[in-house]
Amino acid sequence: MKASGKIIEFNQSHFLEQFSGSLTLFDTVLEIARQLAEQPIRKIFFVGCGAPHHLFYCLEYWASKYATNTTFFCYFPAEFVVHAPQALDEHSLVILGSHSGTTKETVEAAQFTGQTPAQSLAITQSTDSPLGQAVDHTIAYGSTEQGYFSAFMLTFAFLSGFLAQKEPDWPFHNALMESLPHFPAALAQAKAQTISTAALQAETLKNSPHLYVLGAGPMYTTAYVFASCFLMEMQWMHAHALQAAEFFHGPFEVVDEATPLLLLIGEDPSRPIAERVLEFTKQYSQNTIVYDSKEFPMSGIAPEIRPLVAPMVVDAALTNLVETLAALRGHPMTTRRYMGKVVY
Repeated sequence: MKASGKIIEFNQSHFLEQFSGSLTLFDTVLEIARQLAEQPIRKIFFVGCGAPHHLFYCLEYWASKYATNTTFFCYFPAEFVVHAPQALDEHSLVILGSHSGTTKETVEAAQFTGQTPAQSLAITQSTDSPLGQAVDHTIAYGSTEQGYFSAFMLTFAFLSGFLAQKEPDWPFHNALMESLPHFPAALAQAKAQTISTAALQAETLKNSPHLYVLGAGPMYTTAYVFASCFLMEMQWMHAHALQAAEFFHGPFEVVDEATPLLLLIGEDPSRPIAERVLEFTKQYSQNTIVYDSKEFPMSGIAPEIRPLVAPMVVDAALTNLVETLAALRGHPMTTRRYMGKVVY
């Protein structure tokens, strides 16, 4: 990526090349899912920090909606270890996510799991990483700049394969597996579609003292990742992600005409919750930016799968906004003050 004035150039072919490895792994992933589904696993624990944690939250939303034979839990690794849930037994599978495979707390959570009867599965880029070496099974998507989206795609494939055998009411498997090969192209479409609008939005936000990012249901994943990982971590901007369902229980009192808001709207059952926030902002805010997943074509994605991948498609579109902010503010997205530089 590079800035051309206020516009970010998007190399679509390079972007799509980043998925060349992960797109070949569906058969492998489904075989791992089949093997584990044949075992008496009734509980799945998702464990990850930051973006992987919220990626898992997005998947847990759909799994828990339809599952009757499987119970799901979602933990931050440090909390997982100190909480040491008694439910972690021989009927449990712990799924751990870390792109680098070196995240200290996640590796420790995998090692802790190894001391229990539970099985463990890592979603990471390499089987040779500390995380890959600490688990029973690994889905390794290889070195890529698009690890977050690759992890989503392959974790969802695994989860769907598992649920297709365990849960009689899981309705998405065939359509999902037909759609996922088109997932990278749908992300690229969203990025290409929003480059110009992102430039205008970045101009209005570049000097903002703060930004509130709202999402409902699985779209909260994207709200969190954009606020915490993109703006706070990569731009040192004051941002806060809010669950749209909680907006009217305190947070909306800070809103006036000038308060900057970014509202993300999906196509899942929580859409009316986000639309309620939208109606409020139309009346009381003059500084709201809306990203609605319905505005993106998602070519090749089955209609019933659109709600499942919408948070990632909106996330892809939002990368234009943070990349433009980085160019306008002269703050490279790779710059860190503390992460990986000091003891913490």
